[in-house]
This record gives sequence, C-alpha cells and structure tokens, in this order.
Amino acid sequence: MGATSVVAAAPIAAAPAVTAPATACPTGWGSLEKTRASTTTAPVTNVRTGRQACYDRMVVDVPGAGSSALGYTVRYVDRLHQDGSGRPIPVGGQAVLEVRVAAPSYDPETGAPAYPGRAGRPLPGVDLTGYRTFRDARFAGSFEGETQIGLGVRARLPFRVLVLNDRVVVDVAHNWTGTP
Repeated sequence: MGATSVVAAAPIAAAPAVTAPATACPTGWGSLEKTRASTTTAPVTNVRTGRQACYDRMVVDVPGAGSSALGYTVRYVDRLHQDGSGRPIPVGGQAVLEVRVAAPSYDPETGAPAYPGRAGRPLPGVDLTGYRTFRDARFAGSFEGETQIGLGVRARLPFRVLVLNDRVVVDVAHNWTGTP
C-alpha cells in the first residue's frame, strides 16, 4: 500500500486594498469680483462648459484675441440686468454670476452675429444636466463691445477666472472646502 500524503493548503493572504489618492481641490479662490482690464475687437464665437472633479467650468472662446487682449469682469449679482436696456434676465439657481468678456459677440465691421446667442435665452449648445454647481446659463447680449452672460449656480461658491490663449475660463468650485 502506498502512503498517502496530505498537503495543507497555505492560507491565501488578502491583497491590500488599493485606494485612489484623494483629489486635492484648489482653495483660496474666494467669491469677490474678479476683473482684468483689456479689450479686443475679435468676437466671441462659442461658449462651452465642462465638469471637473472639484469644479464646473465655463469657457468663452474668442479666436484671434490672444491672451493679452482679453479682459473680463466676473461677479455675483442679485439679479442679471441686460446692458443698454436694463431689462432683468431671469437666471435659474440660488446665485447668479455675471460674466462679462470685453469682446463683442458680433463682427465689429459688418455687425453680423459671430455667436448665435439670443438675449434672455439659454446658451446655444450648452446642456447643464449632471453638473454639480451650474444650474443655468443665459445669454444677456453684447453691448458696446462687451458680451454679457448670466451663470446660475447652486450657491454663492468660490470661483476663479483664467485667461488662456483665445479664451476666458470661469471655474466655480463645488464647495468651499478643498475636497471634492
């Protein structure tokens, strides 16, 4: 008779859990008005939005302006009023950011529209479904070389404004802390 050998199976060690590093969100942006003086005759041609881990982003494209010629004013307002007429424009959300870009939304030589926005209407092509911070985005108009947009957000949250090549970028944080 042959001997039977029994081999005990070694216990299987559980692999250590791997967790993704926490996203460190920027802090210190604040909610006060941000302004940069400059103007361009290059027109606004597009407005688009995107979602990031820590903030929602709006980008205003001004091809041909370059970064040094782009000016802006971004601030919280109690109510958005259209330049020129003073007409109030309803914007959804608990707080409203007025975004002014110192560029027209029309061709300054011909007067033809360069951006298809209509005063008081949602921004063309912008769908804010699924955004954590953005609630509404309305075109207010273009008056005396400035394009005006109302950005409705869920609360008066910190924001920053960046000027990159041919665009103004507005980032609104998801919350006041540095965590997503």
